[in-house]
Amino acid sequence: MSLDNLVGKTLEKIEPDGTAIKRLLSAAERNIADSHIMEVSSENRFDAAYKAIMQLSNAALQANGYRTLTSKPGHHMTMIQVLSQTIGLDIKTVIVLDALRKQRNVADYSGDIVPASAVDECAKHAEDLLHDVNAWLKANKPELLK
Repeated sequence: MSLDNLVGKTLEKIEPDGTAIKRLLSAAERNIADSHIMEVSSENRFDAAYKAIMQLSNAALQANGYRTLTSKPGHHMTMIQVLSQTIGLDIKTVIVLDALRKQRNVADYSGDIVPASAVDECAKHAEDLLHDVNAWLKANKPELLK
C-alpha cells in the first residue's frame, strides 16, 4: 500500500518543514542520550529509546510530506510500519521496531519490568535509525537539513 492510499485513513498530507524535522532529530538525539543514563530505571531508559524511534519515524514521514492522524488509533504502528516506504528501511528491521513498540505497550499498560537486554536492544535500534534517517535525508532531502 502506498502512502497516498493511507491519506484520510491514518495519514494526512503536509508540506515538509525543515525546522520541525530538525527539532525531531535533535529530540531523538537527546532521548538516545537519556536512554544511556544508568541512574534511572530500565523502564524509563527503554521509554526514552522508544521515544527516539518514534521521533525519527515521524521525521522520516514528515520529510516525505505526511503526518499521522493522531486522532486515529495506531499512529505509532503506522509510523513504524511505513519506514520501508519513507526511508527504504528493510522489512526485518521494521518488524523488530514494531516488536519493540509492542513491548513498550506491554510495559506501559501492565507495569512489567523491562530487562536490561531490551533497553540495550531498543537503544541500539534507535541509534541505527538515527543514522539511517540522517543518511536518507542527506541523500534525498538535503534542503530540509539547512
